[in-house]
Amino acid sequence: MKIALMDSGIGLLPAAAAVRRLRPDADLVLSLDPEGMPWGPRTPQDLTERALAVAEAAAAQRPDALIVGCNTATVHALTALRARLEPELPVVGTVPAIKPAAAGGGPFAIWATPATTASPYQRGLIRNFAEGVTVTEVPCWGLAEAVEHADEAAIDTAITAAAALTPDEVTTVVLGCTHYELVAERIRAAVQQPGRPPLVLHGSAGAVAAQTLRRLGAEPAPEAPASGTLTALLNGTVSPLPAAALAYEEGRLLQAAAPVR
Repeated sequence: MKIALMDSGIGLLPAAAAVRRLRPDADLVLSLDPEGMPWGPRTPQDLTERALAVAEAAAAQRPDALIVGCNTATVHALTALRARLEPELPVVGTVPAIKPAAAGGGPFAIWATPATTASPYQRGLIRNFAEGVTVTEVPCWGLAEAVEHADEAAIDTAITAAAALTPDEVTTVVLGCTHYELVAERIRAAVQQPGRPPLVLHGSAGAVAAQTLRRLGAEPAPEAPASGTLTALLNGTVSPLPAAALAYEEGRLLQAAAPVR
């Protein structure tokens, strides 16, 4: 089984690591667009064109499924990606975990890129799944870019700014950008209020990995032999993982489990 993942940058690492944990025998293809990162500020047309190029580079490796490991790309390009690649190649998008967050009942915040915050797409998810629940949309200026470059000072600055926009009574934070899952515990520490119950964080990586296996009719097999390979494509060229990927646990897991070829 071969599963490809695509993103502008290393935001696909959490989903890739989740797939690796569920199926250590699966070959992984990571297709990135470092020349075009970040995608968020681009126009929907430009973003879609770049996403299609990254997806087609991944498809050339003949995977069994393709994960769009980016919320912004899912918002703007999922329809075009599916029109281009399905049914031959199943395409799985990444949706902010608003539904499970709303099921918790308490007030929650959605941390997302400025491009996704207040978008009709996100507002639609809130309307469909969180009616009657207090929701705060928090634009996280510069956080995805800081995570992409493993810039510790910039990460701290962006998290502090977003935490200041997050109401004290929030019990749950939805991580509405895949990059944010790489610094989840730092977000938790910034938002957690003294004396209050532990903050709940909802990412998407685990759900996306599980959905991909369902689309393939495959079962999780975490005890399978760790025989899966790892191929990284940077703008279509087989390359080492970006150095910043190894600043995060997920990147180190992938590198250790299967050195990039």
